[in-house]
Amino acid sequence: QGHLVESGGGLVQAGGSLTLSCASSKHIFSTYAMGWFRQTPGKEREFVAVITWSWGSTDYADSVKGRFTISKDDAKNTVHLQMNELKPEDTAVYFCAADKHYVHLPLNEADYDYWGQGTQVTVSS
Repeated sequence: QGHLVESGGGLVQAGGSLTLSCASSKHIFSTYAMGWFRQTPGKEREFVAVITWSWGSTDYADSVKGRFTISKDDAKNTVHLQMNELKPEDTAVYFCAADKHYVHLPLNEADYDYWGQGTQVTVSS
């Protein structure tokens, strides 16, 4: 079992909000970047958001900009994804991931070293 554990998924109506959390049982060093991805059946895993642990720099997929916010809690080794104005097309399994030594903001699945098991988010219309 990995050391990243997601929580907070569930069923929500369109327009609603959810907050996902990703807790790491290992210390997150300043060299890390933490990301969120999502995946629907039959599709590739898609980048959602990323935050660097040192400076808190962030980036988002265009599809979620202005609606989702990624944040971190250094003391708790936890990263959050606040999701507002949810749409049915946001329905997916959401995964947390860690890039141990980022050079640039990691936007690709291959950039990441560790993955959580995923949490289901379902948005009903």
